Amino acid sequence: MVAVGQVLFKVAAGHWRVDGFGVATLRSFLSGWMIVALVVYAIATVLWVYVLRLAPLSLAYPLFALAFIVTPILGHYLLGEPLSWRVFAGGAVIVAGVIIATGR
Repeated sequence: MVAVGQVLFKVAAGHWRVDGFGVATLRSFLSGWMIVALVVYAIATVLWVYVLRLAPLSLAYPLFALAFIVTPILGHYLLGEPLSWRVFAGGAVIVAGVIIATGR
């Protein structure tokens, strides 16, 4: 959900038109995309707090790091953003770190 929220924030950012500190700027900031992104993030936060009730941080937080892999991949397939070997190399390091940190 965090990765989906990030992609939605990126889409919302593309619709944001900054024209000083006026109502038009605020209205464009609070686009439908932004509202959906905030709702997704709110749900993700509630679920995250629930997970933290059940799992120790030493297990939960490394798994949260997987969002750093999923987000660029979603960005590529949904928004056409470029993927490079560095994304995959960094993702491999993150996965290795998750495996090491969680002992799985």
